[in-house]
Amino acid sequence: MSASDLRLDQAPPFTVPLRFFLTAPWFALLAAALLAWQGPEALASRWSPTTLALTHLFTLGFLAMTMLGALMQLLPVLASSPIARPKLVGGAVHGLLTLGTLALSAGFAASHPPLLRAALWLLGGGFALFIAAAGWSLWRADRANPAVWPLRLALMALLVTVVFGIIIGISRTTSAAGSASAHWTDMHLAWGFLGWVGLLVMGVAFHVVPMFQLTPAYPAWMTRRLAPLLFAALPAWSLGLLLAPQHSFFTVMANALAVVIGLGLAAFAIVTLRLQSQRRRQLPDVTLRFWQLAMTSLLACVVMGLALRFAPGNFPRLELMLGTWLIAGFASSAIHGMLYKIVPFLTWLHLHEQNVRGTLPNMKQIMPDTRTRPQLWIHGVALLLVTVAILHPGFWVYPAAATLALSYAWLGWNLSSAYAVFRRHVMEGLINPKM
Repeated sequence: MSASDLRLDQAPPFTVPLRFFLTAPWFALLAAALLAWQGPEALASRWSPTTLALTHLFTLGFLAMTMLGALMQLLPVLASSPIARPKLVGGAVHGLLTLGTLALSAGFAASHPPLLRAALWLLGGGFALFIAAAGWSLWRADRANPAVWPLRLALMALLVTVVFGIIIGISRTTSAAGSASAHWTDMHLAWGFLGWVGLLVMGVAFHVVPMFQLTPAYPAWMTRRLAPLLFAALPAWSLGLLLAPQHSFFTVMANALAVVIGLGLAAFAIVTLRLQSQRRRQLPDVTLRFWQLAMTSLLACVVMGLALRFAPGNFPRLELMLGTWLIAGFASSAIHGMLYKIVPFLTWLHLHEQNVRGTLPNMKQIMPDTRTRPQLWIHGVALLLVTVAILHPGFWVYPAAATLALSYAWLGWNLSSAYAVFRRHVMEGLINPKM
């Protein structure tokens, strides 16, 4: 697929994806504030109330928020199948996701069941609306379009993740509180990170990495078979994990499928890094560096995940480390790379469509490297400091929280500045406003 294959004429109004992008960094900032407030206890284990609140502020507030906004934009442009009534659907989903994430995180942090129940209704409603709207859009999309199947699989993985999350949430708010087994939580995490996040990043990367980073195309076997293979392995792995206590065969099956999933993800990361090393334009690029950090983090996560699967004993610090690198290292870095490419492009595109008088700013003027490059370094330092804080809770929690807050506040400021450029040019030279 080339840039000429994009259906830019079907792009939704700028405010539809932008409301998600502008909101997301502030949830990460809130998570950093909670980490600083709770101190070393926040990193006691992955099961502590504060850790659950932190995790969902990042996964729902930052990751899901940006990914839903990106899909509102990608479905019409990449899959040529717009979501019906995008302003109404986008506004409702954004509101429900925002309120639901705040309620869920507060409910976890305060161990408050009524807040958790309210969060389940809000989040369940928001995700149900989005999955129905996006599912109908993908159902109508052209099956021959190579972008459609990875998006369909990612959406199905999101549905499974939400169902598992609601089941676990209900168990925590009823008399069966605490009965949700570690296996159910592991499946919720696996479908969320490997299915929803992993397949969506993969599906987007197959198109945007060669297009925007001027690399060779991904191998045909990978674009056609890897996402379906990983998606097929997830339910079989889940079944093996659930039935493992009953028969050793299912333990072997779950372990074998974990290796298959790990090798598949590692292959995706290695091929992406290799393609990026062969790009035609060798100039430094911030979005490229974020993608490289994401792929390197994914490789580290594969090693940690397989070590946890096969090493005897419990390693709570390694579990926390795996979650941190999946969220902040892999998923968040890939999203940074996408946002710093997509937002300036959308700003330019919608200025062009608004028939604004005068010379339009180019993408580098909308979001210059002098503003994005420092955030890359701060993001990397924050990732290292959080790693140190997990290994040595105590003093290191506070510089880690401060650097995290600085990184995501910087991202929020950069995105807001791009929108300010858009508004300034519209107000100064608008001929026919459409917003």
